[in-house]
Amino acid sequence: MLRSTPCHVNVTFAVVEELNDKRLIVVTGKGGVGKTTIAAALAVQSAREGKRTLVCEVNTRERISQLLGKPEVGAEVTALDENLWAVDVRPQEAMREYALMLLKFESVYNAVFENRVVRYFLRFIPSLQELVLLGKILFHLKEKRPDGSWRFDRIIIDAPATGHAITFFSVPQVIIDTVPPGAMSSDAAWMRDFLIDRATTAVVLVSLPEEMPVNETLELHDALTTRVKMHPRLVVLNGFISRRFEAGDGDGVWAGLADVVRSHETRAQMSVDSQQKLASLKLPLITVPRLNVPDFDRKAIDAVAQRFGGAR
Repeated sequence: MLRSTPCHVNVTFAVVEELNDKRLIVVTGKGGVGKTTIAAALAVQSAREGKRTLVCEVNTRERISQLLGKPEVGAEVTALDENLWAVDVRPQEAMREYALMLLKFESVYNAVFENRVVRYFLRFIPSLQELVLLGKILFHLKEKRPDGSWRFDRIIIDAPATGHAITFFSVPQVIIDTVPPGAMSSDAAWMRDFLIDRATTAVVLVSLPEEMPVNETLELHDALTTRVKMHPRLVVLNGFISRRFEAGDGDGVWAGLADVVRSHETRAQMSVDSQQKLASLKLPLITVPRLNVPDFDRKAIDAVAQRFGGAR
């Protein structure tokens, strides 16, 4: 017999509060698990709640503006909706902004950073590119409006995938450990402090109900907490498939349909097994159902966003 799928939001008030007071939300996971979708959905929901929200992609093919039915925004912070802005943080533009923040005057920047010899040697400063990308994002956390309020109440980072994410967020500590005291190491210190501040920053881990993504999520959690000292606060199990059939529903029906029933129940069992395995992290867990839609567009993002707002 066909069972109806529950429509309630699988999130508690405690889970919502876990993210509600955070100004920086980092979304990461294995490549292909849907972290960009989750980052976009979190950003949409945050904006709906009245928070001035900036969602950042990091040096990648821009997707969030496309998912939200908007033109590409590029390297400039661009408004997408009420309370919602986006930016694709790219190395060249981030380097320029970072250098201008340090040097204050564009003429000095042109004399120093546009010098061919200087640019050559900059390539040998460890992790400089990652530092300026991260610095560009975190700088927006410190920006204020004329009335003294934050320019952005919340920043959501669609972070690099697992291995690169660990390297990316380790960069401030690498700079502190390897670069002599000065402007760069000082900047690295405040960036590191933002990232590891439990009151400011939360990491959202995204996984799929499959063995490899789940195992990688467990490893990522361990690396972020032990090596980078960041704080995962929420796990999102994307593409979750709920049980819809009772035992024996496939018996005595057309063979093709019986195969469909068995296939669905196999994948549903994988979802349950994955949920149980991720529960070992002792973190709140939200399941996002698999959406069977021809085009994953703004309507689909809105549906996912509701998973993060229905318990208020």
